[in-house]
Amino acid sequence: MWHADEPADAELVRALHRGDVDALRVLYDRHAPWLAARLRRRCSDPDVVADALQDCFTSVWRSSGSWRGDGEVAAWLWGIAIRRLVSRLRSPGATHRDPVRPESGPSLAAESAEERVLVGIEYGDLGGALERLSPEMRAVVEATVLDGLTSREAATLLGIPQNTVKTRLHRAKAQLRADLAGGAP
Repeated sequence: MWHADEPADAELVRALHRGDVDALRVLYDRHAPWLAARLRRRCSDPDVVADALQDCFTSVWRSSGSWRGDGEVAAWLWGIAIRRLVSRLRSPGATHRDPVRPESGPSLAAESAEERVLVGIEYGDLGGALERLSPEMRAVVEATVLDGLTSREAATLLGIPQNTVKTRLHRAKAQLRADLAGGAP
């Protein structure tokens, strides 16, 4: 666990952009456990989850300059991690463990409903609508709706008050409804 006297996530990303490999280690130690837990809620295959997590931090290392600084680093990391998981799930020849019979080992089991929804979110109309949300509202939607966190858990993750989570979620839902219906928010 990290302490208040350690660098904030934003400073670590800036240091990482300057080539500081220790910053990557701290970010990994700080965020990999919860990212892995959230990815495991999306995919039952531990190898796919491990690969997606590795891909996430490899991408962070290579493209740390892409973080614009206008949102929470944790939300940025989650966005990268979930996109890497979706890419792994969509790749030709991907195998997934059958969640009903784990003793059967890797199989070519049909995609779960959740995996199909994730792919639709990433590439469908909802994906575009989510991209049009402000980073702050998108982070709240991802934490509460997509990840199933309570408003209290999302507040802790994002470092904002619980009422702010509720307000941003309410506004985001209104904007998403308007956007998906073809109107303005």
